[in-house]
This record gives sequence, C-alpha cells and structure tokens, in this order.
Amino acid sequence: MKAFSLAAVCLSALFIAGCGGSDNNAPAQPQVIAHRGASGYLPEHTLGGYELAIRMGADFIEPDLQITKDGALVAIHDDTLTRTTNVAALFAQRNGGYKVSDFTLAEIKTLTVVPTSTGKTSYPGFTPSAASPFAVPTFQEVVDFAKKQSTAVGREVGIYPEAKQADPVMEDGILKTLNANGYNANSKLYIQSFSEATLRSLRAKQIAQNNKMPQVLLGVATAAADGTPRMGVTGASGVQMLALKDVAAFNEGVGVLINNTTYPVTKAFIDQAHAAGLKVHGWTFAQADATLAAADFRKFLDMGMDGVFANYPDLAVTARNAHVQGK
Repeated sequence: MKAFSLAAVCLSALFIAGCGGSDNNAPAQPQVIAHRGASGYLPEHTLGGYELAIRMGADFIEPDLQITKDGALVAIHDDTLTRTTNVAALFAQRNGGYKVSDFTLAEIKTLTVVPTSTGKTSYPGFTPSAASPFAVPTFQEVVDFAKKQSTAVGREVGIYPEAKQADPVMEDGILKTLNANGYNANSKLYIQSFSEATLRSLRAKQIAQNNKMPQVLLGVATAAADGTPRMGVTGASGVQMLALKDVAAFNEGVGVLINNTTYPVTKAFIDQAHAAGLKVHGWTFAQADATLAAADFRKFLDMGMDGVFANYPDLAVTARNAHVQGK
C-alpha cells in the first residue's frame, strides 16, 4: 500500500466519518468518491474494488454503466469488454470486436475483470466478502452491495452512477433501478453524465415521476471572454460554454477536470458555482505517491472543492480528514 495501512486509514477515518461510525448527522464536508472503486489497487468496477474503497472510508462508489445485448445495466467503463476483462480468451469477436452491447448478461457473467496497468488482484490485509469479487456486476448488484456495506461499516455508502450512453433506454433503466430501491432527492446519490441532453432528459423524467434526484454535469471549468466562469461541455462543434445558473436549473453539481492547463479549475469558478447552488467535484485524482497526492488534494480542497474522484481512496480520505481537522 502507498505509505498507509488499511487499519490506519480506518482509524483516521473514524475521527471524521469512520470505518464503523455513523456520519449521517455530521456537518457537510468534502466527499471522497471512489473512482471506479479502489481502481488504483484492484480491478476497476468490481465488488472487490468497491468494497476496498468503502473499507478505506470512501463516501461514494462510482459505477459507470453500459447496456448489454439483452438490456441489462452493468458496471463497466468502456463500451467494449476488451481492456478490462478476459473476453478474448473465451469468445470470438462479434461485429469485429467485443462491444458490451453485443453480449448478453449471462455471457458477460462468465468473464473475469482483470487488472489494468495500476491494479492487482489482491490487497494486503483485505479479503473481499463477495462470492465473485472480480466479476462484472449489474447496477442492481452494485446498489445491493452498497446497502449491505452501509450496514457492515455503520455509515451510509453513497452511489454515483454515470450514464455512459446518451440513450433513453439507459435513462429509463437507471431511473427504474433507483426508484425501485427507494432513492430520492435526499439520498446519498448523484447521477452523472457528460451529456447535457441526457441530464436534461433525466430531470424531465424525474419531475414526471415526482422523484427528483441529485445530478452532476461533467465537463471542464471555462470562462467567458469577460472572465465570468462557465461550465464547458462537449458539443457538436467543440466545447460549449454554459452559464452556471443555467446548469443549476437541471443539476445539483458539476464535475470538472483537474490539472488541465487549458481548462484550469480556479477558486473563482468554485465560488461562482457555489453561488449558483452547485456542488463542485473534481476528476480524476490519480497520483499514487502519498506526498504528491496530499499536495494535490490540499490545493483543490483549500479552494473549496466539495468532492474528489480518487483512484486511491485511502490517500483521498487521509487528505480530506487532514483538511477538515485544519492540519
């Protein structure tokens, strides 16, 4: 582990939100979002990876969602199975590749999620509780797991699903799952997407269903010609700039790219987003060195950032706790 033991992280986290302590009544504090689970340590988007992140004190786990051939929502980042699974060892290519949408859920369930360049299949002192910790989970399985882990660690584990496809079928599937599991405006939940159209559509459907849920628009922090902060989202002709008050009309937060010289995150942007009623979450904190990571987190937390997407959740929790304690 990068300079910290799992036990030490949990003890530190107990002071604030805790491994085994309730934080439901704690004051607002920056949130740690486990980016694809503890993806710096274990295979991404797996119950094993999500569980390690939770044990490290992460506030949210983040399932990216794709749709199988038979319409099931599964947690996987890419629209293909190639990079993160052993699909090529078990199946021939379909339509020239291995798109998630060309395989049924039953077929995908035979696959094993493999480590990427930063991950391994084990972590010192950690034994996953799931029967198949490195299989591709469905969205419902992630929801069930978050609820089960909330009971196990004594604090609510939030979920932060991303609609990876601008698809009404995906929108409906996400809302159906969340509605069936009792999520609402007060839940520890954010629905995220890079697609402005998707989030506008989801908000309209939520209003029609009388169940508005928190949403986050992903993009970059930009500014108008006069320096006024804007939210930059990908459009047909490049980056399209949206006024923060307009983003706030259908979202509760923005997720912005960090450490980018073209679109830097500034304190002015965060302040203006807060003034518009928006939370600001930064993606992605991927520094593995504990000292360098601490400086990176402090930079953005000191500017008022409300949440961090982190590949190494233990480092994020340690930095967040130090920030809250004023150290």
